[in-house]
Amino acid sequence: MGGAVPAARLVLAEDHALLRAGLIQLLEAKGFEILAAVDNLPELQRALADPRADAAVVDVRMPPTFTDEGLRAAIEARAARPGFPVLVLSQYVEQLYARELLASGEGAVGYLLKDRVGDVTEFVDALHRVAAGGTVLDPSVVAAVLDRRRDAPVERLTAREREVLALMAEGRANAGIAQSLVVTEKAVAKHINSIFAKLDLPTDADDHRRVRAVLEWLRV
Repeated sequence: MGGAVPAARLVLAEDHALLRAGLIQLLEAKGFEILAAVDNLPELQRALADPRADAAVVDVRMPPTFTDEGLRAAIEARAARPGFPVLVLSQYVEQLYARELLASGEGAVGYLLKDRVGDVTEFVDALHRVAAGGTVLDPSVVAAVLDRRRDAPVERLTAREREVLALMAEGRANAGIAQSLVVTEKAVAKHINSIFAKLDLPTDADDHRRVRAVLEWLRV
């Protein structure tokens, strides 16, 4: 008989003590192992360098300047370990943060507003998707981008294709997109292939093309 699947070992970075304690309790209750829980940039950088870490949940703003230390540390960690899964939490919608996280085109990244943590199921599902190599953008970021995008090549997409791409940006798989739009998975696959073609994305693994499609859509 096979043994139990080992718990994913997480690095958690959050400077607010109460929220950090709550996240530790929540994530451990959901089967994750907290390898390190830190509240400042130097400790975060050391924790992210630990080869035992499987993924990280990181606040964008960390001491000492409370600007984008957490984001920078996450990007550095992914440069050192390509594809290292990182879920970034932010107090505000900032499209640039999402774009920078996705810049490598490798997936395994997420960007959520801290408010989403209150929906435990949604938050944990997002973390699982990121840990499995997926891409998850907060619906508020998706809505902000939809309001701003009016340029080519995204302008080539039909209204339905834009809906599909927005759901892709939220990290939805084809089945989830089909359920949300009340269409068949076959129809979703057809729309996605059309999106790839209209955005001039080269033939590649679908996961990589999904990330590139979202990246193209995020450009301003």
